[in-house]
Amino acid sequence: MTAHARIVFLGAVIAGCASELPQPAGVPADRVVLLPGGDGGTGALVVVQGGQKAVLDSGYATARAGPGGSLEVGTADAAEVRAEFASALQALPAAPTSFLVYFVFGQDELTEESRKAIAPLLDAVARRPAPEITVIGHADRVGAEQVNDALSAKRAEHVKEMLIQRGIPAARIVAAGRGSREPLVKGTEGVAEPRNRRVEITVR
Repeated sequence: MTAHARIVFLGAVIAGCASELPQPAGVPADRVVLLPGGDGGTGALVVVQGGQKAVLDSGYATARAGPGGSLEVGTADAAEVRAEFASALQALPAAPTSFLVYFVFGQDELTEESRKAIAPLLDAVARRPAPEITVIGHADRVGAEQVNDALSAKRAEHVKEMLIQRGIPAARIVAAGRGSREPLVKGTEGVAEPRNRRVEITVR
């Protein structure tokens, strides 16, 4: 399941990876509803009831224990789900939000356009009472591996320091560099690619 997928199960909200959820003994039958995430993805969930198994893998797919212990599978109405589980949905933490900022070739200086992306990032942080921020730096495939490792780490630290200067506690930010090992755009080694000179920021 994608990190953004959500499940409403027995009146509670559970977020996690694909798993099997058997009906616990003595627990009244209720619905399991797989909600789409903020990115529209859902992943998949396996529901087990009375020896029967169903895979829920689309938005608002639902399963419940039917008469005689049968497993009934269907699709819930989105508006009805929001109304029925309104209190549980309101209690959900905000879904993780990701941002990309780009850098000048060979430097840890943000491009002019990327400087403008900091405002929405700060807005996303402000909406969370206890934000956790991951900052991962990258480089393109020009230059030696050791140089790109150091450059990607400097880019990540640059963004971290920028966030600290705007009042975000350092303890809330984890920064690391990945060098040129994880290109956003695959290309030929030694060829500059602006989209790979980036920092990925995830706010949870």
